This record gives sequence, structure tokens and C-alpha cells, in this order.
Amino acid sequence: MAAQQEKRQKLAQGYEHTRESFMEVYAVLRDEMLVDPVLGKQPTHAQEWFTEVMDYNVPGGKLNRGMAVYDVLSAIKDSQALSDHDIFLANSLGWCIEWLQAFFLVADDIMDGSITRRNQPCWYKQGKVGLVACNDYILLECCIYQIINKHFDGHANHLRVLKLFHEVTFQTASGQLLDLITAPQGTVDLTKYTMDNYMRIVTYKTAFYSFYLPVACGMLLAGISDSAHYKVAEMILVEMGQYFQIQDDYLDCYGDSEVIGKIGTDIEDNKCSWLICTALQQATEAQKELIKENYGHKDAANVSAIKTLYKEMGLEEKYKSYEADSYETLTAQIAAQTALPQAVFTSLLKKIYKRSK
Repeated sequence: MAAQQEKRQKLAQGYEHTRESFMEVYAVLRDEMLVDPVLGKQPTHAQEWFTEVMDYNVPGGKLNRGMAVYDVLSAIKDSQALSDHDIFLANSLGWCIEWLQAFFLVADDIMDGSITRRNQPCWYKQGKVGLVACNDYILLECCIYQIINKHFDGHANHLRVLKLFHEVTFQTASGQLLDLITAPQGTVDLTKYTMDNYMRIVTYKTAFYSFYLPVACGMLLAGISDSAHYKVAEMILVEMGQYFQIQDDYLDCYGDSEVIGKIGTDIEDNKCSWLICTALQQATEAQKELIKENYGHKDAANVSAIKTLYKEMGLEEKYKSYEADSYETLTAQIAAQTALPQAVFTSLLKKIYKRSK
């Protein structure tokens, strides 16, 4: 315990918020999990397995969600006024978001039958793993609450933090449910591919955990209790999250797989994506028939037919027009609100605007 406290104190000396400094907090939290009263009593081979589960799945992404918690807190409260403990708590909650992300992605990859994630094979695709990954993602979620209960015991907002993570997990799972049953693999029902259904999916599956959750965590750490301020944040951040997911759909079709770290399979997987919903809004009956014949099939010729149709319908140009309009709307909303410093929102928007991965 003394060694862990000493490591935490060293992290905060002359603190600069970088990926490297954030990763140092991950190492502390991971090591704490391995001496947890439950995991710490497991045999060596079980501890080694779960160490690999965490290292393979938790820290490999861009870390934008997790690092945003400190950014939000320091935007609300001057970073110079933050104590070592404040910094550690912010980054601990940031890593809880990354653990949540890992839990979602390991499960999502199994459900989608995905091949790669973050430029490496999906965890369940590792030869020794398979469906053991189902238990692994449950343990990844459990880590979130072990970390919160350990480091927020006695904190004024302990209960609110727990409620926030449970609520957002429920919202995300609800969005995933709608995604899975709206567009099950092997069944193409074009009547379900509506923009209304699509926006519900992306709002609950992506927007809340990717954008609202990090900001709400920072707000709770800053001591903000006014529910109206959280409503303002939610309004802006849900729209930003919608924009982010529409970017993802665009990149799945038009992005470079080497850059985005995965092979895009939305067409093959019969996904209810922004591209297909937009295409259906303007498609002729003949084009709808072409979509019905080719969408959701694994064959390269089917995929090519859909991509050719997208090109004919000018969907890449429509996306770029949407992106410009969305950015303009978000910047206007951010400038108009007075609940929070603009930097709370602009720091997130800057990271995703015209991203390539």
C-alpha cells in the first residue's frame, strides 16, 4: 500500500497531462486490481491471464474519453488549484471510462463477429481465448466499480459517480440492443432502416458514454450540483456524440483500415448506418431493390455494388456537407451557453473534427 501511495505522489509532481502521464495512472490501477482481495488470492496463472486481458484491451485506443475527465476538471477549476489527489481521482475516473470502453468492445466484437480491433486481432480471436472472452468482459466491467469504491470511499459524490456509470452502461446496452435487433446479420428489413431508428441507436449506443460521461465525471469532481448545468452539457454532448458516430460510419466505408485500426464491415454486417439510411431516404425503387439484393452479404461483389451505389448517390459529398453543418451548429451552441467554460466542449470537438481515425 505504501508503495502504491508513493507511486501516486510521484505522478503528480510537476504534472503535465499527456498520454504518458495518463498511462502511468493505468499502471497504478492495474497493479491495484492484481492485489485486490479477490484477484490477489487467485493462482499465478489466473493473475497472469487477467493482466493480459487488461493490457490487451484497456489502454490500446486513442484514450480521448478517459483523458477528457482531467481536461474538463481543469477547465472548470484552474489546473493550478488542483491537488495531487484531485488529479489522481480525475485520471482514475478517466480510466474507469476506458475500462468501460474495453468491456463494450470485447463484447461488441463477439456479437459482430469482428476480425480486428486497434490494428490487432480482436481479443476473442486470440487462439487461446475464444468465448472465455465473455467472462473476461464481465471482469473488465467489475474493475470499474472496484476502482470507484476503493478511491471514492467517503467522497461527497461517491454515490452519484456510481449511479452515473450504471445509468450510462444501461443507456449504452439499450442502444446496442436496438442496433442488434434493427439490423440482424442475414436479415435485411429496409423498413427498419430509418433515420429516426438510426439516431436512437447512436444516441444511446455511443453519445452518452463517449461524450456525456467524461464531462459529467469532470463536473462531479468539480463539485457542480445544478441539474440545469448537466442538462446543458447533455444537450450539446449528445449532438456531438451523434456527429462522432456518423463520422465512424463514414470512416467504416471510406477510411483507411491501416489508419482507423480495423477493417470496415458495416455493409457486410447489415449495419443500420448513416450511409444506408441516407441512401434509402433518396433511393428510387430500383435502387432500393439493389440494396435489398446486396446489403448484408459477405461477398465482395455485393459490397462493391453497395459502394458503387453510394458513389452514384454522392454520399461522400453529403457527409462532408453534414459535417460542416454539424460543426457550425455545435460551435454556435457552445458559444451561446453560459453553464460551463467553452473549453469543456471545444477541447472535445477539436479532437474529433475532420478526424481520420
